[in-house]
Amino acid sequence: MGELENRVEQLEKLLERCTICPKDCGNNRLNDEIAACYSGRLPIVSSYTAHFGEEPCLSGSKGAGNIFFGNCNLRCVYCQNYQISQTWKQQKRNEVTHERLAEMMLELQERGCHNIGFVSPTHFAPQMARAILIAAEKGLRLPIVYNTNAYDSVEVLRLLDGIVDIYLPDLKYAENEAGFQYSKVRDYTTHAQAAMKEMFRQTGDELVFDESGLLKKGLVVRLLVLPNDLAGIEENLRWIKNELSPKVAISLMSQYYATNKAATDERYILLSRRISEREWLNAVSLLEELSLEQGFMQEYESASLYYRPDFTDADKPFKDIRDFQ
Repeated sequence: MGELENRVEQLEKLLERCTICPKDCGNNRLNDEIAACYSGRLPIVSSYTAHFGEEPCLSGSKGAGNIFFGNCNLRCVYCQNYQISQTWKQQKRNEVTHERLAEMMLELQERGCHNIGFVSPTHFAPQMARAILIAAEKGLRLPIVYNTNAYDSVEVLRLLDGIVDIYLPDLKYAENEAGFQYSKVRDYTTHAQAAMKEMFRQTGDELVFDESGLLKKGLVVRLLVLPNDLAGIEENLRWIKNELSPKVAISLMSQYYATNKAATDERYILLSRRISEREWLNAVSLLEELSLEQGFMQEYESASLYYRPDFTDADKPFKDIRDFQ
């Protein structure tokens, strides 16, 4: 545990003058000062559960052991989880100790979950690492999934090398301007691309599966298709192919629906509807055009029915990319 303990201590030191994410707000979170993400010293957990809504190699038959952190370092105007990501006063009540977070991991393992998936972990990366250390000392043996918006610090990701097994970044935009307009952060694309290069350095383009077909290690890049091509899907796919590898696994997602400010604020009228079937098929055709064959995609109709604010866990409509080519 010596190296893991050392990594955890280095991560926690970054909280003294917080540089955990590219916002670099500089607040002393170890003294419980509130950072730009409205988070302090202790982690905030909105919920934890066996989740059957991830890619098949993560959900498996018994579910991914997802832990949903509260708050976020982005302020996406269309966030489907805005009730937990943008309500910091309410989320403050969901603070837990590192020991309790470790217990949650062990509970999910006891339930038979195939992995531990941290959802929106960026702003709590040191707390996550400390809890993993505690849980590992008590028998945690599941792969760790880092399910992130990709607005991550390269320094932090380097310290997570060997702690995180599976990176699941959501590459949101191909242009910095879109990141500022719709997620309220500067230089989103610049930082996200740098972060993904570090993730790729750690994992390469190979997905490592166990004998049951469950993912044990690797990088899967999620791309959410937005209306009016605001995400820049083609540009992002070309960047992945040219700067990372044409073999990097892609998870193409059609689940977008207008919610949060996108549903009510006229400033975001370009985001005020679901994507059309033509927009979806255009995105799908790019996978074949660019010869990207590894990964998953959602079915258009199934995703539109499944993703609604009151959804319950069910088999998520992900298919292998090759089924569509």
